[in-house]
Order: sequence, then structure tokens, then C-alpha cells
Amino acid sequence: MIDILLLAIVGIVTWCVASEGAWGAGFIFVSVLLAGLLAMNFFEPLATFLSNNITNSYAWQQRWDIIALVGLFVGFIFLFRELTVRIAPAYMQVHPLVHEVSRWGFAVMTGYIAMAFLLTALHTAPLPREFAGFTPERKNLLGIVAPDREWLGFTQYVSEKSMRKGTFGHLFDGPEYSFPQQENQIWPSFPIRYATRRGQGGAAGAAAKPASGDKADRSF
Repeated sequence: MIDILLLAIVGIVTWCVASEGAWGAGFIFVSVLLAGLLAMNFFEPLATFLSNNITNSYAWQQRWDIIALVGLFVGFIFLFRELTVRIAPAYMQVHPLVHEVSRWGFAVMTGYIAMAFLLTALHTAPLPREFAGFTPERKNLLGIVAPDREWLGFTQYVSEKSMRKGTFGHLFDGPEYSFPQQENQIWPSFPIRYATRRGQGGAAGAAAKPASGDKADRSF
């Protein structure tokens, strides 16, 4: 079931983006890529803010993550789309062959990124640990590739290298631990944390009760 849904997302997004032409498809690709990276890096702080300032009931604590993640993604796409429409010309002539290759190439990449992002967002959803063929440990696209883990790895790498400013910059999914005979200092845990939370919550996906009674605990 999840495989069919993911292929449908890729197909629909590819078709829609390709209809924008070469330049339009290129702008949309960049917009979706940047929107996904920014949403991934800042959705957890936003979810914590919403939980602490709107409602931190047990049911809502595990809903804020996917609301913040998808909300930021959509918001950034609309923002970048509006900027490109205002800044870039509506149409620029290109060679017909370049036009076809570019628009379909950018469209397929955009479709894959959108699918990988939404698959990653399912990790944060208030659903059972496994549902509709989705399993955190599985290669969820036809059992061949794992777009969610590819996207998580790319996001973590970019946030560590390009989007991190100074020593105290925000690093996505980058808790640091030191182990003997291990050069690696950063140990990402995104799939494990959210799979554990969904497993604890059963069918409702509810998070475990936070230790403090007043503040939402997003460390699981």
C-alpha cells in the first residue's frame, strides 16, 4: 500500500512540475529542496513552542511534530514560489531539446524529493509503529530503496556542513556522544526516536507522559 502511494506522489508531482516548463520546473525544484531542508531543521523547535504555548496534552504532544513539519514545508514552498514568480521572468526561450530534458529532469527530482520528505514526515505521524506497509526499518519504496533514510542523511549532512553557523548553530538530529575507538561524534537517532514513540503509543501513537508536568518533552 505504501509503495503505491509513494509512486503516485512521484508521478503526480512530476507531471505537475513538468507542465511549468524548463525554467519553472527548475525554480520549483530549488524551492522544494530548500523548503524541505528548512522545515526539517526547524520543525522540532516550532513543535515545542506550539506544545508549550497552545496545548501540551498527551494527545497533542505527538501531533504537533507532523503539523509543524508539513506546515513549514508548505509555507516555505509558497514563499519561495511567490519570490520566484516576482523576481524571475515568466518565460525564457531555450532550445527545444534542452527544454524537454530540463523540465522532465527537474520534475522527476522534485517528485522524488517531495515523496522522500512526505515519507519522512510519516515517522512523526500519530499512527502505529507499522501501518499500511510502512516500517521504520524497511526500504519503503518497493523494498529497493529507502527515500526517507536518504533524505534524513542528506538533511543531517547539509545542516552539519552548510547550514550550521559557528559552534552553537542548529544541527538537525545531531546529538553528540563520545565512544572509545570511535571517530564519529554525531549519532543521528530520528527514526529510532519516533518509532519508539509510536510503539509506546500503540494505535493512537500517543507519546509517553513527560517527566515534568508543565512542559512538553520532545526527547522521548
